[in-house]
This record gives sequence, C-alpha cells and structure tokens, in this order.
Amino acid sequence: MDLSTAREGNLAIITVNATRIDASTAIQFKDAMRNATAEAGDHVILDLGQVAFIDSSGLGAIVAAMKQFGPGRKLDLAALTTNVDKVFRLTRMDTVFDIHGSLETARKRAAG
Repeated sequence: MDLSTAREGNLAIITVNATRIDASTAIQFKDAMRNATAEAGDHVILDLGQVAFIDSSGLGAIVAAMKQFGPGRKLDLAALTTNVDKVFRLTRMDTVFDIHGSLETARKRAAG
C-alpha cells in the first residue's frame, strides 16, 4: 500500500495513493499506517481523496489504525470521495471520525 507522509509541525498528513482499500489491501494498509504514524505527532490527517472504493475490511483497517494511536492522539479523515463517504455514513463511522470535505479544511481546523 502506497502512503505518502508530510509533516507540518505536530501535524502529519498521510495520503493514500491508491484507489481501493479492501480485503486484498487492508493488511498492507494497516502495516503502512503503523509505519507512517510511528513517529507522527499527536494529530494525523488521513487524506482519502484518491480512494474510490472501500469495503468493510478497509473500514476496519482505518478503525484499527485509529485504535493504535491510543489516548491523546487524533486521526481525522479528509477529502472522502462520494462512494467512500457513503460507506462511512451508512456504517455510522462518521460519528467516530472527524471528517473534513477537503484537505485544506482539515488543515485549517487542525491549526485552530
């Protein structure tokens, strides 16, 4: 799973450079997230703008990544495509994560 990371102070922005997070990529995603966030600050934004499809395994992988953070660290989601956004809303995961319409909105919110 190809993830790219940019750091802006205590904020880490992780971009998923793939069109799918599903059963065939969920384990790779979890491993890549673990590596990408190991030394990240207290706040991470996951940019899902390129992800066109996510299934329950992918959703579970994102939840698992959030749980790895532990208390005091935050994972926000940004730039969900229409189909991915529907999955988060249907499963009510939109009540678990802070979801931002764009990466820029998420950055501004993180800045205060």
